Amino acid sequence: MNETAAPTAAHSALSAPRRGPAQGGKAVAWMRENLFSSWWSTAVTLALAYLLIRYAASFIDWAFVKAIWSVPTGANGLPDTTSCRDNPGGACWAVIAEKHRFILFGTYPYEEHWRPMLVCCLFVGLYIVSAMRRFWNWRIVPIWLVTLTLIGILMWGGVFGLSYVPQERWGGLPITLILATFGLAFAFPLAILVALGRRSRLPAIKAICVLYVELIRGVPLISLLFMASVMFPLFLPEGMNIDKLLRAQIAIILFAGAYLAEVVRGGLQALPKGQYEAADALGLSYWKKTLLVVLPQALRIVIPPLVNTFIGFFKDTSLVLIIGIFDLLTAGKTAFMEPHWQAFGVEVYVVLGIIYFIFCFAMSKYSAGLEAELNRHRRR
Repeated sequence: MNETAAPTAAHSALSAPRRGPAQGGKAVAWMRENLFSSWWSTAVTLALAYLLIRYAASFIDWAFVKAIWSVPTGANGLPDTTSCRDNPGGACWAVIAEKHRFILFGTYPYEEHWRPMLVCCLFVGLYIVSAMRRFWNWRIVPIWLVTLTLIGILMWGGVFGLSYVPQERWGGLPITLILATFGLAFAFPLAILVALGRRSRLPAIKAICVLYVELIRGVPLISLLFMASVMFPLFLPEGMNIDKLLRAQIAIILFAGAYLAEVVRGGLQALPKGQYEAADALGLSYWKKTLLVVLPQALRIVIPPLVNTFIGFFKDTSLVLIIGIFDLLTAGKTAFMEPHWQAFGVEVYVVLGIIYFIFCFAMSKYSAGLEAELNRHRRR
């Protein structure tokens, strides 16, 4: 009985689930390996920690401890910023409280600010729905069409009892979202066509695509915006005029399309030749092979550079200030041009940076999750 019980007890001990190391132990092991692995690594870690703590403490003291959040109104009806000027060691967030509507919505009529605010919510909702993979089918098309129609109705007005607001009054965050959304939405399919054209066996199509990419990439975006705003109207028939916002939007689409085309072409070249041969062996036509076999795999490969380009162009929309369009950054710069707010531009730029960071960080995190999900089969 004892001889039989001994192996059984040993087998039970071996088959019992083992507890992994505690989370605290993992953290300590990671720190020893990555932060304190040698005397040099320890010195650098301590120096960086000292600088981080020092400047973080200074920022907290400036942004919260000594900050002024509101200022009284003077006898002349203007904000009295004396308390802010007498407090150089603290932030004056009163400029944000006073000018936040102008920063977000520009010169849009004050009593109608609910309309651009709702437009921003519609854009965010459209991004969220578009990011859900269950909507990656025909249903996404009517969702985009309905949402963009509502955005146009809200921004322009003139129907359903809404007062008409010309595009010259648009500004702030809605303009940034409009330029970025329409720019990338139209530039992406253009980039796919150009990338396929650069790999075409037809010399004329290949030459046109190469010329387009090299010509657009050879000049800065500012020059394209300047051409679209100043030079392009000179070539139009007399009496014909295209809205300045539309001209800027076309310039951004063409510029983004050229850069995205090279990213997509890199994915097409990185795809193993066997994938093309397998599609040909199935007897698929060129467009079926491209849409069903080649493009999905190529785009999955280039998700990181694609999103990196998206983030870059989202921030590049601020360059439209050179042609007089009031985007988010331009509205923020204009907000502290009044004499009593001129000394508090840092606070405005901090808020603008937070807004840009939120959108860019959301794109970055989503792309990282999407890449991990689409490449899960490679880790099996």
